[in-house]
Amino acid sequence: MLKISALNAFYDNVHALKDIDLEIRRGEIVSLIGSNGAGKTTTLSCITGLIGARSGSIVYKGLDISGYPAHKVVRLGISLSPEGREVFPGLTVEENLRLGMYSKKGTKKIRQPFERVYGLFPRLKERSLQVAGTLSGGEQQMLAIARALMSEPELLLLDEPSLGLAPNLVLMIFDLIKAINRQGVTVLLVEQNANMALLISDRTYVLETGRIALSGESKKLLNDENIKRAYLGNVALDNSTS
Repeated sequence: MLKISALNAFYDNVHALKDIDLEIRRGEIVSLIGSNGAGKTTTLSCITGLIGARSGSIVYKGLDISGYPAHKVVRLGISLSPEGREVFPGLTVEENLRLGMYSKKGTKKIRQPFERVYGLFPRLKERSLQVAGTLSGGEQQMLAIARALMSEPELLLLDEPSLGLAPNLVLMIFDLIKAINRQGVTVLLVEQNANMALLISDRTYVLETGRIALSGESKKLLNDENIKRAYLGNVALDNSTS
């Protein structure tokens, strides 16, 4: 579905991504883990057209989208829920959701995306007329993901969806990610909570200082001693979530 080959990206003279190779197959949840500054968000920014790559290719469903502007990438079926939620605090929940539909032409079936996201996020339906800035952190994260779903993407990019949330809300958000995937949406998950990312994903790539250091099936990486030491605190993992 998506194939990144030999991707290089820079911020001025800083070489942020170094010959990245990454592939996502239809129907998967793929995790991209790594420490702060490893290049995870930069990878998503290149895919979505928010920044341009210096070299390499990004091929989506057979089409090279390298250099495509962000609005065109959304229309092709790729949507991003950004790090930090980035909801519009002065707008209501429903108004935020409507902004997620800006790329859709016409008003036919306009209620269909609302019905879908309200089915996944009933709490947002209860708060549809509430100003987004007054929502809790967990509710704002739900809104950010729901807004990304309003364009009815085939590929959903999630950037740190558990950041800053209490443990019970983290579990709820990851359950929602699995529910979204079961509805047929392919997911690329960028996440510092490596434990949860490995537990819910099919495959995982590990980024270190702009390079892919390791990749493989998530269940196998759960038992990798290097992964345990670097990202999991070398603790025993509960596989019951997978």
